[in-house]
Amino acid sequence: MNDIARAAQLLRAGELIAFPTETVYGLGADARNTTALTKIFAAKGRPADHPLIVHLPDATHLPQWAIDIPPSAYQLAQTCWPGPLTLILKRHPDVPDLITGGQDTIGVRVPDHPIALALLREFGSGIAAPSANKFGHISPTTAAHVEEELGRNTEHPVAMILDGGACSVGIESTILDLTSATPRILRPGALSAATLSTMLHSLVADQKITLTEKEKTTQLNPPDDEQTLPRVSGSLAAHYAPRTPLKLVPVDQLNAAVHNHLQLGQRIAVLALTHDLPAHPRLIHRLASADFSQFAQSLYANLRALDAEHCDLILVAQPPNDKTWLAATDRLTRAAAGSKSE
Repeated sequence: MNDIARAAQLLRAGELIAFPTETVYGLGADARNTTALTKIFAAKGRPADHPLIVHLPDATHLPQWAIDIPPSAYQLAQTCWPGPLTLILKRHPDVPDLITGGQDTIGVRVPDHPIALALLREFGSGIAAPSANKFGHISPTTAAHVEEELGRNTEHPVAMILDGGACSVGIESTILDLTSATPRILRPGALSAATLSTMLHSLVADQKITLTEKEKTTQLNPPDDEQTLPRVSGSLAAHYAPRTPLKLVPVDQLNAAVHNHLQLGQRIAVLALTHDLPAHPRLIHRLASADFSQFAQSLYANLRALDAEHCDLILVAQPPNDKTWLAATDRLTRAAAGSKSE
């Protein structure tokens, strides 16, 4: 029996399987098996009202999971699937509440990774799969990250980890709400509002990141209606956080911030797009790509590497202030909010 067949067999038996997608590694369970779904929440320490995304073999499975499916869903599925796009639709009555967090909506997608697709086709149904890590921590983009996070969990073990190498996209999928008149991005990702608007030939409401000194929040702009937005994965203000405190710093203030923290005797890790930093025995620097796709692909791996240095603080230079970088800004903003930085 090959690894894919064995993984599908384990899923049918109600076990947890970690597998690669193009975005991040997922912690998968049979999306129809309530007992198996409960194991996901236990293994991750995930709140029970935080919905899960269901991964499908292809778009023909949509009617088994959603109702009142708009033509735009099939239009985007034809164009973007397999790919890093999650669609929020009205849930089918047979979908377990644990999938939706008790809401009347469901998130579905078809991942663009040969191992994920092979597993889904072998399994023949939906696999619920949040990121394969502890809730709120940095998402895993390699099998080694999954092993580090969940491999030693003897109380809630992962039965198998399928190794598909490093994820090609590296950040979670764009989540697009199709349950209201104007499609709305609820979580930014590699597919932007502008790209999706072009595909649909209509407005897609974008997501802005609003930063203040004491809080980091997200809001839609422009508002579509007064309807409460569906809760979706990765939408909490604090998420994707390393264990080391993390601060986002404007690029023009980075050198001063490094100097100040070194003067305090701290050991500092820095993620930035520049080499223009002083050499110092208590300073660790990782150079990030100035290309968004490459920056995103390596972001979580870079944060994990810096987190492993056991520094007092991680300083990250703020990404460029334009919509191309919105998803990176979103993840880093939530990571900073989820850390214990002052």
